[in-house]
Amino acid sequence: MPGPIQSIQRAAEVLKLLAHGGAHQLSVGEIARALDLAKPTVHGILRTLQEVGFVEQEVEGGKYRLGAALFQIGTSYLDGNELRAKALNWSDTLAMRARESVRIGVMHGKHVLVVHHVFRPDNSRQTLDTGALLPWNATALGKALVAFGEWPEGDLQRFTRHTLNPEQLADSMNVVRDRDWAYDLHELVEGEASVAAPIRDRRGVVVGAVGISGPVERLCDSPDQPPRLELVSYVREAARSISRELGGLSW
Repeated sequence: MPGPIQSIQRAAEVLKLLAHGGAHQLSVGEIARALDLAKPTVHGILRTLQEVGFVEQEVEGGKYRLGAALFQIGTSYLDGNELRAKALNWSDTLAMRARESVRIGVMHGKHVLVVHHVFRPDNSRQTLDTGALLPWNATALGKALVAFGEWPEGDLQRFTRHTLNPEQLADSMNVVRDRDWAYDLHELVEGEASVAAPIRDRRGVVVGAVGISGPVERLCDSPDQPPRLELVSYVREAARSISRELGGLSW
């Protein structure tokens, strides 16, 4: 059997690095240092990936980011995801009821992978988050998932002064398990909040989470209060409906 092809392995490493960079672009030098590769080697890989649309280069600054063609491949996987397929109608309904954007996520390593995103039903300019990776410790989606699974290894990043420390996060996990829903308040982005509930399959195992997010003034009665119970009830009802679609027990 032939061995692995080194050039493909290196290209995969470059793509993974750019994916972990999130919204930040990386230069040839930054990629070369991170992967311990020569700059000419990295430049050749990037040039090839750019030709097939897997990476894009910024006009100003010349840094690289993931390209649209790679996202389309990822979307074809997400389209085949049973959770996303079963959740389409219910997530649309939740967006209309809550008047906020809806995200459905699953754990992907130390992050939450957004497998479906419904825009807030208004005419505001919005960015599609499907395929995005979110920090689990500062999002309601992540808390709703980790509370019923394993705590991912690795240090926890702080995003605002409200991001919970490990002790606070551990205590919040117990609360999430008790009430079966989670929220974050200013923890990822100052001035924003989110609420989410777990989705279970026929075995009763949490396989995903559904939630809404938006400005604190729309989700909460005051800046230091949890999201309104009316919105929590909408999210929990959506989670239960999706769970039933997956064969979960009714409750």
